Amino acid sequence: MKRTDALTAAASYFDNGSFLADLRRRVALRTESDAGAATPALESYLREELIPSMTAIGFDCEVISNPVAGGGPFLIARRTEDEHLPTLLTYGHGDVVSGQDAHWREGLAPWTLTVEGDRWYGRGTADNKGQHSINLGALAAVIQTRNGRLGYNVTALIEMGEEAASPGLHAICAQERAKLHADLLIACDGPRVRARRPTLFLGSRGAVNFSLRLRSRPRGYHSGNWGGVLANPATVLSHAVASLVDARGRILVDALRPPPVSDAVRAALASIEIGGDVDDPALDAGWGEPGLNPAERLMAWNTIEVLALGAGSPQRPVNAIPGEAVAHCQLRFVVGTPWERLGEIVRAHLDAHGFPQVDIQITLTGAATRLDVENPWVGWAQGSIEHSTGQRPDLLPNLAGSLPNDVFADLLGLPTLWVPHSYPACAQHAPNEHLLASIAREGLQIMAGLYWDLGEPGHAPWQAGRTQDVL
Repeated sequence: MKRTDALTAAASYFDNGSFLADLRRRVALRTESDAGAATPALESYLREELIPSMTAIGFDCEVISNPVAGGGPFLIARRTEDEHLPTLLTYGHGDVVSGQDAHWREGLAPWTLTVEGDRWYGRGTADNKGQHSINLGALAAVIQTRNGRLGYNVTALIEMGEEAASPGLHAICAQERAKLHADLLIACDGPRVRARRPTLFLGSRGAVNFSLRLRSRPRGYHSGNWGGVLANPATVLSHAVASLVDARGRILVDALRPPPVSDAVRAALASIEIGGDVDDPALDAGWGEPGLNPAERLMAWNTIEVLALGAGSPQRPVNAIPGEAVAHCQLRFVVGTPWERLGEIVRAHLDAHGFPQVDIQITLTGAATRLDVENPWVGWAQGSIEHSTGQRPDLLPNLAGSLPNDVFADLLGLPTLWVPHSYPACAQHAPNEHLLASIAREGLQIMAGLYWDLGEPGHAPWQAGRTQDVL
């Protein structure tokens, strides 16, 4: 009974085709959630796919209805060896975004797992069915190797609405706080920094989506008859947006700029390379905050992005001054940003710059989180991953994207470690989504190593549980 035996068992689960078979069944279930309705497939995924696999390795499973109308159900699965032992919490989501069936390239379909060399195509292969399938497979391998005992308890929370902004997740975690009591979260979502190297991240940037809208009049008016005497809302709104962020992407609203990047965060990001993999876009020189390297701009700073602009009829322009214009914007932000006050901050800024007529609407919010890079769990996880792969993982203080990590970090008060099994060019949320088989196999061994090391007496810093430090 050795650590290497657990890693071998995890790799065998991949090599003998069992992982592919499990993932193929899971991809075939059309678990779209982003249309705003809870379809029967969402609960079927939990009951028909996950519960049989989890009860087989000792979990007691409970499906809980969402308190939010139209939200998908939740699965809370608990494996208790001893109430006095520490508890690991893990998380995943079985819902996916729209399949976009008509837009996949010839020979591919979102609900059929198709293998082409190292790429396994199908909706959810990368986000998140493949990732939580890796975790469950690795956990089963360690339980098998240790003759049915881990040396700690495990609770799993699987939601079916993450792609719809996790409706009901905060309420369920508050309601079921006792069942979700734990000492540490290890979960997997999002991409690695680069395909060829493991990544460990400790939280995520937050996001606030907001819309700026200017309604000048009920309809458009001929630009020849009225141009020069009627204010154009598209012109006015473009200048309002330009007062928030300049032509090089630098935020111009002081209150929405983050605190200075700390020395610890700079050190963690010093060796992180952004881009360079196949299908990655070329970085734009000079874009973003001056004085920061690309990793710092992406993971340690805030950005205001214009997601969509609308005025008139872009597909078929006519000679008319539009009656209204809208800009759908987003603030991506790190810990320390007063994001809860974004509406009043932007309102005061626009008023001060001569745009009191522009309306502001907040449409979506999510908090930022970041575990202290010097927390004992961080070094432990880095060492475990390096032991399993021979590579020191890239360490991100937080993911550049957003996850509902505030539920675990803030509401449940846990140290949070995220180990992604995808990569930036996986086409998640787009046609032709895929998982790299090489990363999946390595991910199984990474997770088996982490799960094994958690049960080694005196090896894991369980005493650091429930002592999260946020920068």
